[in-house]
Amino acid sequence: MNRIFQTALLLVVGVLAFTSCSDDNGSNPTLKKPTTFVLNQPAVAGEVIDLSESESIKLTFTQPDYGFPASVRYYVQLADNEAMNDLIEVKQIYTNTEIDLSTTTIANLLTEYYVVEKEQTEADFPKDMPLYVRVRAIMVTANGNELENTQILSNVVKFDKIHLDYLLPPVELPTQLFAIGSYCENSWDGAVKFAQTHSNPQILWHMLWIDEKGIKLNDEQAQTDNVITYDKITVAGDKADEIVNNDGWIASNNPGWYLVIVNSAVEGRDLLYTIEFNEPNVYLMGSCTPGGWTELQEDMVFEVPSTADGNFVSPAFIGAPTDDGGLRAYVKLAAGIEWWKSEFMLFNGKIEYRGAGGDQARITEVSAGQKLYLNFSKDTGEIK
Repeated sequence: MNRIFQTALLLVVGVLAFTSCSDDNGSNPTLKKPTTFVLNQPAVAGEVIDLSESESIKLTFTQPDYGFPASVRYYVQLADNEAMNDLIEVKQIYTNTEIDLSTTTIANLLTEYYVVEKEQTEADFPKDMPLYVRVRAIMVTANGNELENTQILSNVVKFDKIHLDYLLPPVELPTQLFAIGSYCENSWDGAVKFAQTHSNPQILWHMLWIDEKGIKLNDEQAQTDNVITYDKITVAGDKADEIVNNDGWIASNNPGWYLVIVNSAVEGRDLLYTIEFNEPNVYLMGSCTPGGWTELQEDMVFEVPSTADGNFVSPAFIGAPTDDGGLRAYVKLAAGIEWWKSEFMLFNGKIEYRGAGGDQARITEVSAGQKLYLNFSKDTGEIK
């Protein structure tokens, strides 16, 4: 099976409308299926090409004959064999018949191919090898839709010898995560964003409602190949036995609220996720509360709602703050992580997380008997 890797670049292209028919007056063009598509032999094909010492390789060809000037997308395919087995297709879209193919792109894709597909290591590099290239052409409509029956492959061009150094960008820990579930109708537009942990960038957290349908996570607020499903995580935490696999969704056999803590690590080229599912404890803190500045006071825990759209409700305040500390709220992530590294507060009706940033502003205008209400499905709330 062909392996297709992405360079994550999609160009917006202008396209030409066409009518695929003919009539007596010949006013409408007739679509033909092309039978030939010639990729020209590059002048440098017989030379040694050091991918790290050059910027690009120029490919030239003529548009396949569709019977009229058409809007066409071109994709470059690479392989280390003439049969083009296990080919790599560059996901950058080209619209011109002259392509300056980035040598950095070639090196990244080939390195990833040998590391991921052939299980080679950096010790197997550098490589001196032939490179086989062809172009795939496909016509597009005025709406930008590709017409499968118009696809054609060019001939294969051989570059006799390329020098390939090990070239892969480092795998980096995610600095943001988003989660979808039934609370947002599984829409990435309504996904909640995890909070960072001060001084611990590999730890991200959020309070989440998890039911029998489940949740999914991603480092982008969109559906991509990087979505974190059940099979990609190690389940941990004091409520781990409630977490189950629902066709890839991270689900619960006891629907309710969870303090979800994501610890990430890098192993080789892989990102490993250990996710803790803990009791959904939110704590009040400060001189305006009965617990003062003592951490983990049992009577300072918020009431937990029984629905996804319900509010967490704090204990009542005892009055305005008697110092400059203001009203504070937090979750406890681990014994060695101080409470303020995972604190947050409500500003203008929105929950703002301290995250990796500096100290937050102070909420001081509160009075005895008021409470803090927090909706973690929308990151909103109120004091009343």
